[in-house]
Amino acid sequence: MDKSKILETVKKRIAEKMLKFEELIASTRASSNDTKSSMGDKYETGREMLQQEINNLQRQLNEAAAQQTAVQKITAESSAKVQSGALVKTDKGLFYISASVGEVVSDNRKIMTVSPESPLVKAMAGLGKGQTCFVNTVSHHIEEIW
Repeated sequence: MDKSKILETVKKRIAEKMLKFEELIASTRASSNDTKSSMGDKYETGREMLQQEINNLQRQLNEAAAQQTAVQKITAESSAKVQSGALVKTDKGLFYISASVGEVVSDNRKIMTVSPESPLVKAMAGLGKGQTCFVNTVSHHIEEIW
């Protein structure tokens, strides 16, 4: 498995997500400036709702930026234990520990990207090939780690 391709895909998806949030913030700010009314309270309520939307988008952009920072520290080097940057094959599927950006296809295999903060990764952290962990009474047997 070529982890460098998977890592690049994760980085690309985070960058795309950040660009989308920046565009949404810009368009929401533009619509906020266009909102004009002679009815004072209604105008202020509308502006406040737009400001709340901008704040929500900004929070999501900040979260994506934090993901990007964390992913920049990941290398494509092989790993013997479950940790950030590891590609883990279990009896339930393939998991790439980096940032949660959804499913990635590499070498015609579906790989689920998961965050190091996810319950699954917390349960598997530090384990090696052949070991088993449990998440909500579901066992995950680690078959391979790259």
